[in-house]
Amino acid sequence: MLADTVDHAGISCQVGIELDQLDENGVTLPDAVLLDMALLEQSHARKLVEECHDRKLPVLAAIPREAITTYNPSLNPDEILIIPVSEAELIVRVEQAIFRVSGPSEPKLLKVGDLSIDQERYEVTVGGRRVALTYKEFQLLVLLASNPGRAYTREALLSQIWGYDYLGGTRTVDVHIRRLRSKVESPGHSFVETIWNVGYRFSAPA
Repeated sequence: MLADTVDHAGISCQVGIELDQLDENGVTLPDAVLLDMALLEQSHARKLVEECHDRKLPVLAAIPREAITTYNPSLNPDEILIIPVSEAELIVRVEQAIFRVSGPSEPKLLKVGDLSIDQERYEVTVGGRRVALTYKEFQLLVLLASNPGRAYTREALLSQIWGYDYLGGTRTVDVHIRRLRSKVESPGHSFVETIWNVGYRFSAPA
């Protein structure tokens, strides 16, 4: 269940990787390690947390809601989350753990063709022309452009951008996508592709 939440949040992950494998040549270090406390003994989890700290790897502990009262703070992960957890909260807590260990990241700039997205300044330009987007439109564009080719259902976009408690319905997604397209697209420059009966995906211009 936790792996499914991570996947639906748009975070790529590998399940069950031994930390020793991270020391092998050619293995790319992960951005963070997430421990599912529903599957781990406290002693094993504590050993894993220590190994992550030794490697300067951000580590999160996912604690089942029914086990909160037995949580031992001496485990000392960089961040905890209570499961089940929403995709939006998962993303925030992973980013928080990374920030605590690694500090602020370099300015993030996404470029696709003549589309440029500055995630630090919340600025979008197309062919050098600055485009004014609402915050939700900007979030949608960043999510889609960060995962080109991946199809997102309307429900997934709704939960990740608006949150599970939003009652506006999936039509809200269609309205914002339409407005986003009207601002960043032009004849011969299409970025957001409709997948009929599914949702949307980002497709770089040919």
